[in-house]
Amino acid sequence: MPLLPLRRTLLATLAGVLPLQLALAADSLRGAGAELPFFEELPTVLSASRLPQALNEAPGSVTILDREFIRATGYRDVARLLRLVPGMQVGQERGHSQWVTYHGLGSDYPTEIQVLIDGRSVYAPSSFGGVDWSALPLTIQEIERIEVVRGTNSNAYGANAFLGVINIITRHSHQDRGASGQINVGNHGITDTHASWTGGSDGLGVRLSAAQTRDNGFTGVRDSRHSQTLSLRSDYRINARDELTVRAGYNHTERDQGYPDSTFGNNAERATGTEGSTIHLTWRRTVADDEEWLVSLYRNHESGIDRWLAAGLGYTDVPLNRNRSADRTNVELQHRFALNPQARLVWGLESRRDQTTAPFLFAGGNPPAMNLYRAFSNLDWRITPDWALNLGGLLEKNGSVAAQFIPRAFINWQASPTDTFRAGYARAWQQRNLFDLYGDVRAYSANSNPKTDRPIAWPYVANPDLRTPRVDTFEIGYLGRFPAIDGTLDVRIFNERINDFVIRHIVPSPIGPLSLPLPTSQFINLSSPVVLRGIEYQFRTKPRAGTEFLLSHTIIDRRTDDPEVAKRTAPYSASLTWLQDYGHGWTSTASVLRMGPLAGGYGYVPGCDYSARPYTSLDLRIARAFRLDGRKIEVALNGINLGSSHQEIADRSEQCLQANPAKPVNPASSMGWLSLAVEL
Repeated sequence: MPLLPLRRTLLATLAGVLPLQLALAADSLRGAGAELPFFEELPTVLSASRLPQALNEAPGSVTILDREFIRATGYRDVARLLRLVPGMQVGQERGHSQWVTYHGLGSDYPTEIQVLIDGRSVYAPSSFGGVDWSALPLTIQEIERIEVVRGTNSNAYGANAFLGVINIITRHSHQDRGASGQINVGNHGITDTHASWTGGSDGLGVRLSAAQTRDNGFTGVRDSRHSQTLSLRSDYRINARDELTVRAGYNHTERDQGYPDSTFGNNAERATGTEGSTIHLTWRRTVADDEEWLVSLYRNHESGIDRWLAAGLGYTDVPLNRNRSADRTNVELQHRFALNPQARLVWGLESRRDQTTAPFLFAGGNPPAMNLYRAFSNLDWRITPDWALNLGGLLEKNGSVAAQFIPRAFINWQASPTDTFRAGYARAWQQRNLFDLYGDVRAYSANSNPKTDRPIAWPYVANPDLRTPRVDTFEIGYLGRFPAIDGTLDVRIFNERINDFVIRHIVPSPIGPLSLPLPTSQFINLSSPVVLRGIEYQFRTKPRAGTEFLLSHTIIDRRTDDPEVAKRTAPYSASLTWLQDYGHGWTSTASVLRMGPLAGGYGYVPGCDYSARPYTSLDLRIARAFRLDGRKIEVALNGINLGSSHQEIADRSEQCLQANPAKPVNPASSMGWLSLAVEL
């Protein structure tokens, strides 16, 4: 099919769900390409291959959420922003508990996507792994942009990039000198404050940010949250070639958890607390426009207090806890340069050490320290002016697992100045979290001696022989630009085949029948593959001045012999966001979110099978910006989860206790707040 009719067909398909002006604007494409109005250059992305690349040259699909868009949504946390990215499946079991995956499948603490802040991994190495989205050591106001690489990217960032990468890039401290503040006040006890100051000399920039987030969470659930964050970024230009960057962050969060009637109090109501801190040093030497050295060193610390007393079948005050602490030290060297005018190369080395302490979760003894070593390289080669090849490979040695080679090959064809087609293959392994391998949880009655007495329950037993899951991904894609409506269409068609997927399985207790009839479980590898096939696309357009639409849609065919695994991926999801600038400082943002049926994670008690029903939700924001005595002020009214009541992620064991299992135990609550932001 010729390119012009194909482009009309793509736009016509989208015009059925977008406003009428998109269909009218599509007709203007009938003219010759030379008659189209000027269209600005595509943005440069950094996260796809570690090489700066125009969006249409990247080896895969990348979604960019820039600073202007993030601010326009008015969202209070990063995870909610990700709902607007195609393929992302996000839900909340309660107000402060975010379940974030790409294409679903995640456990209670998903680990399928690598999450970075300025290139630093924020995965918690302790016990369950995953990301605590409500306790990130940064404020949403300091984010410059978020790059989401949709698809396997382990050849650039290692095993945790199993299905993709989320790279949160903060604003350089030489930008936006001055001070700013923001206050949010709303229902459900919402009381947020944020303050930031940026200053320094010509060669030195310093930004200090502090934030407090407080709310009562969802109605009917013990769900309050109080989070305090302090963040520092400083950039020092040593000379024309060298720059030193220091990032430091601290977060302390107190939360309420649990339910009053959980089975034997295994998830009883309680107060918990977490602390996290980081220090990240980066030295960057720019030898020339096409050559750069980068050295990065960071250390993360995180700890949590989560303890309570359970009871059941004549036993009282049975002590349980998930107290934990962990430290991660990481050093990385990276060098990128041009081989010739048509080829660029990046290579690097990385070393990491994780240490974890969690006595109750690892009754057989704390897991060994995990040492990780990586060597990586990516080649970007423009074979002809229209054809580009990207080849990447990473060699990783993680703990006792044999060294693994992770390859990727992509080819991009620029069929015209506005049309790019791509195709690629990648393989990756998923790093297992420590609890999957060594989790050993035993419950004893009060005043028992764990060294000599028999446990009354043994919920988890270790499986250090767990095999590492592997994914083989084939994909084809299209990136088209439609200058007449200032539009961009990104399409990804994928086939992701996962072998040795990890599931939780009921097994006999190692010592026979126990006093409490709670099943014993172990993490094992699924004997058959899990295959996800589908299509996702994102269409972004500015059909006229002041109006912008962002449409995302994903359809996934799930193929597996285990029906419970299939339910952990929603078969479809979609979002439509409309941003409008009315002039005179007035703006609005509206997002409609649609999620298919989804069973997030597996719950505390195995055997409880429940999926949240499909739902549609609406988020709204209207704002007015103006100046008062030279200061920029913005007042906004924000609302999320508007419309009919819905449940996003169920606590499956709690749901099974209900007389009416179809009635949600933790429906998401509508929240509204008034925000006042001042820039000095």
